[in-house]
Amino acid sequence: MKKIGKLLTGLAAAAVLAVVVLANSVVITRQNEYTVVRQFGEVVGVQSNPGVSFKIPFVQSTATLPNTVLLYDLPISDVITQDKKTMVADSFALWKIADPVLFIQTLNGSVSNAESRLSTIVYNSMKNIISSRTQTDVISGRDGELAADIRDGVGDTLDQYGIQLIAVETKHLDLPDDNKEAVYQRMISERNNIAASYTAQGESEAQKIRSETDREVQVMLSEAQAQAEVLIAEGEAEYMNILSDAYSDPAKAEFYSFVRALDAAKASLSGGGNTLLLSKDSPLAQLFYQAQ
Repeated sequence: MKKIGKLLTGLAAAAVLAVVVLANSVVITRQNEYTVVRQFGEVVGVQSNPGVSFKIPFVQSTATLPNTVLLYDLPISDVITQDKKTMVADSFALWKIADPVLFIQTLNGSVSNAESRLSTIVYNSMKNIISSRTQTDVISGRDGELAADIRDGVGDTLDQYGIQLIAVETKHLDLPDDNKEAVYQRMISERNNIAASYTAQGESEAQKIRSETDREVQVMLSEAQAQAEVLIAEGEAEYMNILSDAYSDPAKAEFYSFVRALDAAKASLSGGGNTLLLSKDSPLAQLFYQAQ
């Protein structure tokens, strides 16, 4: 019985030892991480694919590093443009660990150390790019051109640390608070000058249109007056022709004189009067005498 007990105890101890050894041998790598295997402090392997792997128990140890895109919010900093205008930049960088071994060798596998290098290198690129542009160019480049140039300015500097820089974006790029009011006033003044220029151009065009219209009206009036003068002259000429024709024929002349005498008499009797006094020598009286 004692032998059986010892045997069972030995088997149990062996089973526990086997479980402990197995537990220290199995390595589980998740989807969003690297598993780094060390042996006596030296990196001997990196598992980047998710799944189960094995290591030497009690001899090798494991640690994890993020295997995903990381976001680092850069400290807000001042930058100076080519035309000596100070601007406040608030940016962030997207990055990931591309080479875990190199990352560990150069940065001791520390994400905070990596962010410190990112801050320095990205800021230097941003400072160089913005200092080569005027403030107007910096503002107009916010459609993606500025960020692309900053990313290109970093180049492959971060490769030596096993870091891949994916993108740099500016969340906020503005003037310092003490400069904003002066800039706003200058912008208002510039807009007022532009508005005044447009108003002056409009007034000039309006005056030109009014002048052209007045000239056209004067031309039309002159042409109408000339045409009226021609018509009046033609009418008077026709009138004189009619008179000449009438007086050239004795019969027509006598009748015409008679009609004119009647018209003159009618005009003299206007206003309610019914008596017409004529001297015997009056041409009108002579006409009436002849009519008798």
